[in-house]
Amino acid sequence: MTVVCLVILAGIFWGDFFLKNYIESHVDEREEREICRGEFLIRKHHNKGMMLNAGQKRRRLVAVVSLAFTLILTVVFIVSLGHRGNNLLRLGLSLLLGGAFSNTYDRLRRGYVVDYVSFPVKWQAFRKIVFNCSDFCIIIGALLSALGML
Repeated sequence: MTVVCLVILAGIFWGDFFLKNYIESHVDEREEREICRGEFLIRKHHNKGMMLNAGQKRRRLVAVVSLAFTLILTVVFIVSLGHRGNNLLRLGLSLLLGGAFSNTYDRLRRGYVVDYVSFPVKWQAFRKIVFNCSDFCIIIGALLSALGML
């Protein structure tokens, strides 16, 4: 299970790394593309804060907090590898950390996180929110980790 978790973690990081680089070089910030028969919208957004741009005026603090939480979760993940059982926790941490590494890398390297997918829904407040694959992995990983700790 350890190897599977490490492959998942690395796959999320590298997969989102390449997607973000593609979006940066091939999508204009004013452009919006429908994909998957209109189920998703591809849009480039530079998120200079945390979720929903919270803290965008304190980018350095956001980067430090992101790095600190990523390091803490990395330690928890490494410790979990030394214990038998609780594969759900390790799987959740793999997803969470793959996404956290990707977004933290962006914050440290670019100064912002590249977001690129949103949903074409009627509710305009939700339609304006732009995500990346790492965001989904963080959400799913956090839920699985919480379930694994029960």
